[in-house]
Amino acid sequence: MTPLNQHPAGRPLVILVTGANKGLGRETVRQLVAAGHRVFLAARDEQRGRVAAGETGAQPIVLDVTSDSSVDAAAQLIAHDVGHLDVLINNAGSTGDLTRETADVDGSDMLAVYDTNVFGTVRVIHAFLPLLSMAAAPTIVNVSSGMGSLTWATDPTKVEASWPSVVYASSKTAINMITVQYAKVLPNIRVLAVDPGLTATDGTGGMGKPIEEGVVAIVRAALDPAAAPTGSYTNADGPIPW
Repeated sequence: MTPLNQHPAGRPLVILVTGANKGLGRETVRQLVAAGHRVFLAARDEQRGRVAAGETGAQPIVLDVTSDSSVDAAAQLIAHDVGHLDVLINNAGSTGDLTRETADVDGSDMLAVYDTNVFGTVRVIHAFLPLLSMAAAPTIVNVSSGMGSLTWATDPTKVEASWPSVVYASSKTAINMITVQYAKVLPNIRVLAVDPGLTATDGTGGMGKPIEEGVVAIVRAALDPAAAPTGSYTNADGPIPW
C-alpha cells in the first residue's frame, strides 16, 4: 500500500458518495466527476438517483444507509464492477425536526436521526472496508458539522453555541468520535471528519454559503491527503477544535 500522502498515479479514483441525489452530496459528486474521477452517486430513491447521476455524469447506485441489505448489495455491486474503492464519502445525513423544543425530544427522535447519521455511517464503513483495503491509498471522509464540536458548542462567541440541537449536534459529535476511533485502528486508511460549514441546502432552509463553496472542504479532504491527514477534523479554513 502506498503512503497516505500519495494517490495512485495515472488513473482516476473510484469514489462513492452517499446521500448524493441532492444538496452537498450532489455538488460533491459534480465536482469530483468534473475533476476526472469515477464516482458512484448513492441515493435511497432509485429514480432520483438516476436523475442526479445523469445531470452530474456519475454512476447511480441504490443505497439506503439505514438498511443492512441495501448497503451490502451496493458493496457487492461495486465489488463486481470495479473490485476496489479509493474514497468513501459518508455524506448521507438527517437533521431531524429542528423546530422541536429540546425538552420535548425523546428516544424515538434520537433513534431516527442516529440511524442515518451514526449507525448508517458505521454500516457503510463496515460493508466497504474490504473494497477500501484493495485500494492503494484509501480514504474515508465522514461529513460532520461544526455543530459537533464540543469546544465551539461551549464557546459563547461561536454561532454553534447559540443553536440548541440535542439530536443533530450530538449525532455529529458521535461522528467525530467514530472518526477518531477508526483512524486509530485502520492505519492504512485515511479517516477524517469534515465540517462543510453553514451551507444553503434544504436542511438549512436556504441559509448559508453557496453550495459550491460548502463542498470545498469535502472535495479537498477526499483528494488532498496533505490538507486533511488521518484522524483530523477540518473545514475550508483548516483544522478545527474537537
